Amino acid sequence: MQTQGQAREQGSAAAHPLAELLACPPETGRVLSAAVQSLEFQSGATIFWQGQESRGLYVVMGGELQRRTERLDARLTLGTVRVGDVVELAAVLGEPRHTYTLRALSPATLLLFPHEALEAAFKAYPPLRMQLLEELAREVSRAYDACFSLRVAGMRRRRTEGRYSSGAQGVR
Repeated sequence: MQTQGQAREQGSAAAHPLAELLACPPETGRVLSAAVQSLEFQSGATIFWQGQESRGLYVVMGGELQRRTERLDARLTLGTVRVGDVVELAAVLGEPRHTYTLRALSPATLLLFPHEALEAAFKAYPPLRMQLLEELAREVSRAYDACFSLRVAGMRRRRTEGRYSSGAQGVR
């Protein structure tokens, strides 16, 4: 298990690239670095459950994770999350409940930026909230594009299968 000092060092190193990515001023990066927590999970562990209250913003530092959701009595796999991905922007920027369940597919390390630190960072540097909203919009757009691509591919496959099966029936 890591000491609190080691976790802060790792968090500080990760917060710097996050602050760079978001174009935060150094003082905002320091606010985030001071509060970051390093969390480790074993393969198969659930990091958080859909509907559970969010603790903050997660950044994946190691491992592979899977996002799953339940919608309209159906369980859907939303895809995998990899190193460097920012997780659950929707729960940080809107309703503070997780919109999906996140499970570790391998041993994983995540950094948690608690809500309180994010709120302090938003007050110190208001454009940060807008930058995160823009990233959330890109995430939703990518998910929509992926969903649309799968749906179109499924429609093409059904049309193709329909042609072969109807043609095969007439050959008897």
